[in-house]
Amino acid sequence: MTLTIRPITGLDELDLFNRLPYQLNEEIAKDFAEGRRHARWLWVALRDDRLTARVAFWSRPGDLEPMVIDIFDVAEDQDLDDGVRVLERALSTVHSRPEYTRFLPPDWRADPGPAELRMRAVERLGGRLFVERLRLHWPATAPLPLPGGRLTFREPRGADELIGLMTRVMDGTLDAHGRHELTHRSAEEAARVQYQEELLRYPSPREWWRVGELPDGTPAGFVLPAHNGYNPIIAYIGVVPEVRGRGLIDDLLAEGTRLLAEQGVRHVRAATDVGNTPMAAAFDRAGYQVFERQIDMVWS
Repeated sequence: MTLTIRPITGLDELDLFNRLPYQLNEEIAKDFAEGRRHARWLWVALRDDRLTARVAFWSRPGDLEPMVIDIFDVAEDQDLDDGVRVLERALSTVHSRPEYTRFLPPDWRADPGPAELRMRAVERLGGRLFVERLRLHWPATAPLPLPGGRLTFREPRGADELIGLMTRVMDGTLDAHGRHELTHRSAEEAARVQYQEELLRYPSPREWWRVGELPDGTPAGFVLPAHNGYNPIIAYIGVVPEVRGRGLIDDLLAEGTRLLAEQGVRHVRAATDVGNTPMAAAFDRAGYQVFERQIDMVWS
């Protein structure tokens, strides 16, 4: 059978693209409407009229280049070659190779075969595993995490204060992406880029953001509740190095969760690296449950 590799023509071919199952399928039409996806970013490999593999890029609304590859699938009865070919062709159309990211069941290593097949296909084109992350869920039916009473909370006093606190939090960070940023940017540059390119682009009110102060008025850290267009989230949370080890992360997380709960949300989502065990433990204490894992792969 002849192999055809091409982008889809538009929403009229969304049913074709969605013939392979994945949880993001149900979000693709909305992503088109909100400018996160474009037909030229959704690629299919076809043998006659049978979908054998597919690839999709994703971006924040308005971006000219994709931010991640978040869909890559190969049909169960197909070898990896079609997947490798459609991925290679799709990558050839963008200026730089974005990360590949995949959501997986929390116990995916008990049956790693499907995930490892996709990973091997990415590896054939020079990809490598960068980090594994925990995806976390707090249901609104759960008890609110109790405030510690050690911090008082207020909104940040402008961008400079928050960027300054973000800069300080980068010192000693256990976050893999943050550590990578520090290999080619200063902490202040990395914080400013994240502030401008990520935090300012959330559609939720910045009035939700909080700085936590010690009794003497010294900022101890911050928590940034947000909505990312899909879910209410804890977008960023951190304790400054001078007061780490006192459990203040619990107070910050409780405040961020409480603020989102007051908006009437049904749940709150968050994520942290598997290797960031202190942050994972804080989420666990606050009643957040691991509902999925995520792998991120980068290119050598």
